[in-house]
Amino acid sequence: MRVFSSVVEAVLASDNIKFFFLIKLSFNSNYYITSHGQDIFFDGNTYSANGGLFEVDSPKFSSVIDREAYRIVVIDNLNAMKAEIESNVVGKPIEVKLGFLDTDGSPIVTPADVLSVYKGYVDSPTITNDWDKKVVSFEGTSALADLDMVNSFITSRDGMDQKSSTDTSFDQIYESSAIEIKWGKLNQSNVVET
Repeated sequence: MRVFSSVVEAVLASDNIKFFFLIKLSFNSNYYITSHGQDIFFDGNTYSANGGLFEVDSPKFSSVIDREAYRIVVIDNLNAMKAEIESNVVGKPIEVKLGFLDTDGSPIVTPADVLSVYKGYVDSPTITNDWDKKVVSFEGTSALADLDMVNSFITSRDGMDQKSSTDTSFDQIYESSAIEIKWGKLNQSNVVET
């Protein structure tokens, strides 16, 4: 069970719960953005209120595979995010934290009182320009996003020897060894019928 400070417990027990997001985008440069009206200093970093945060969607399941997808929308009038996307941000880390405001409206930034809401990677960035504002959307996914990803793997026998001395799969390919494969099915007594 999570233990909060007495200040947060008082906020959670009240009828008026206010919160803010702290978002860290670890791209070629690090971006620290908050949904609060003023900059917030947390964990050694200043989260900018002018970072262009437009929307944070709650996690939802993707149609590709059962995995959580998280969406962050940022206004990018200075083309900073456009440049990041062009240099490839797919697979770069995203972190979303949630903090509470006390009864006076001040942010509670004690590390034990700030919740980690999402920690994942960029899956599909998109840019939308409607002539009034340029909006960048980052969909982040959890580690399960890799289940539907296909990576090419090209190597040689020497390359495999450098990676693993116990992997002998390439030895079978390069040496002229015969392998006998029997096709069939197992019957009840676990004997192969061919």
